[in-house]
Amino acid sequence: MDSIPEVESSNSENTSINTGSNNSSSAGISSSASTPSRYENQKRRDWNTFGQYLKNHRPPLSLSRCSGAHVLEFLRYLDQFGKTKVHTPICPFYGHPNPPAPCPCPLRQAWGSLDALIGRLRAAFEENGGKPEANPFGARAVRLYLREVRDLQSKARGISYEKKKRKRPSQPGPVLRSGDLLDPAFDANSICISSSGCGYRLVVVVLQFSS
Repeated sequence: MDSIPEVESSNSENTSINTGSNNSSSAGISSSASTPSRYENQKRRDWNTFGQYLKNHRPPLSLSRCSGAHVLEFLRYLDQFGKTKVHTPICPFYGHPNPPAPCPCPLRQAWGSLDALIGRLRAAFEENGGKPEANPFGARAVRLYLREVRDLQSKARGISYEKKKRKRPSQPGPVLRSGDLLDPAFDANSICISSSGCGYRLVVVVLQFSS
């Protein structure tokens, strides 16, 4: 069975040549618009690979009888084509993101590759007539397996897969307007003037006027 091919980084398939002619330019635009994207090409290849896996299954398995358990078998089958070193707990490089020497630990499919693969197959299943409620790629067992692989590889490789939280911008302080210092009714204890670009914060103390 063929392994799942890598996604090419080149975007030459979506590039058209502009010859300066209106007809040629229009033809290039229509050709570029009709050319499937790299995502669609990869999704089609993944779907064909999974279909071939079902045909080679013993006994052969039809798509209508495919369940989350069969999807897990498929993912485990793909590990033999993996290129990501996953250290075992007894390996001296366990949890080391950059091992200084080689080790006999097995190669596996990276969690990110499996997660993206399931996303494409889940979409392809419904595009090929499958019902969303019967989608085996969205089964709970598949989600739990991906989570388990993520946590295991995160610990083994010393890499965090958690998304970084965005920092909220600081709220600006009150604006000092012309004449506020001369207004007896002005009752402010401090005014903050900050500049995120320069990285400084200046606090101006304002004395309270009494009538």
